[in-house]
Amino acid sequence: MAKHFLLLNLIALSFCCAVLAFESSPMQDFCVADLASTGTVNGLACKDPKSVISEDFFFGGLHLAGNTSNTFGSKVTRVNATKIPGLNTLGISLARVDYAPWGVNPPHTHPRATEIFTVLAGSLQVGFVSSNPENRHITKVLKKGDVFVFPIGLVHYQRNVGYGNAVAVAALSSQNPGVISIANVVFESEPAIATDILAKAFQVDETVVAQIQSKF
Repeated sequence: MAKHFLLLNLIALSFCCAVLAFESSPMQDFCVADLASTGTVNGLACKDPKSVISEDFFFGGLHLAGNTSNTFGSKVTRVNATKIPGLNTLGISLARVDYAPWGVNPPHTHPRATEIFTVLAGSLQVGFVSSNPENRHITKVLKKGDVFVFPIGLVHYQRNVGYGNAVAVAALSSQNPGVISIANVVFESEPAIATDILAKAFQVDETVVAQIQSKF
């Protein structure tokens, strides 16, 4: 009996740790973000529920195409708690991604969220890479109506493989999933990572690293 009790305690502890690894459940009906507050919390401070209005739960701009006239030919329009204050503490957010022909959403990660990705128009090659030591590249070409999942924390990307514009919507399991763009983090950090470190990591000459850093 004692062994069974110990086993149940271990199982309960494991579930507890798993839950704590993600955003906790809200302790009230809603916690509308007070965007004017200077309070520091793990998230955004709540405003008085009596002052909450319907607009706090609404965003009307997702139909607008993003400007893709940039280096990558893509634009991410985020819909998070700063756009919809009512999302605060609910553990979800959304993004619209627009792609010019052959535009790319470069390799990046979301340290706090799994992403479920739905293509609304066009054809997109998507992919993610598993962690060391396998580093498996899992990739697929998606068309309108297709859905793909990027597991939390893994490096992933999208590329428009069509000759017209493409649009997708990404739902994320965090109100603040974070974005770590691999190239930016490595080559645009302040202060810069030493060129000899990057040269060894990428197995190239230091002049190549310096040239890449200069582009950022």
